Amino acid sequence: GPFPSSICELYNLETLDLGVMWGGTNQITGGIPDCIGNLTNLMFLDLEDNQLSGEIPGTIWGLTNLYYLDLGDNQLIGEISDEINKLDSLYLLLLSDNELSGEIPTEVGEFTNLTSLGLGNNQLTGEIPSSICNLNINWSNSDNFNIYENQLCPPYPECLTEEYIGYQDTSDCEEPSLCNDGY
Repeated sequence: GPFPSSICELYNLETLDLGVMWGGTNQITGGIPDCIGNLTNLMFLDLEDNQLSGEIPGTIWGLTNLYYLDLGDNQLIGEISDEINKLDSLYLLLLSDNELSGEIPTEVGEFTNLTSLGLGNNQLTGEIPSSICNLNINWSNSDNFNIYENQLCPPYPECLTEEYIGYQDTSDCEEPSLCNDGY
């Protein structure tokens, strides 16, 4: 059923784990309610592997105590807001396996504590911001980093080799010019 909005009245809540682990299933449907922003003490938010749809509510970006945010494996749409920079305590950010679009905000590279970043299997476009190389991530471990199966265009940041980037649909990327002499 739908996300229980009564949870938004639990103002002292620090952990909200409605995600799925070890083969279990939840089937929370509909959108994440805006009232989630009322949970200002929230440090851990896991809504992974449900059937949540719609955009990520802007009020989530105001939960400045969050250090763990997993919204992966849902049906979320829209862009990742540049207001994500308000979540500067994050050490884990998982948004993989949704239908998110637009560019990766350069602000993601400003997370000094971030050790896990999952953005794979979305519809993200543009270039991967070079600021991503500032993160303290083990790039070679897909448990800590994945960005595969998007529409991200080269050139890719130096810290990422092709194997870490995985498959990208580059059909809409501009082709680099083969001539440098103007002809």
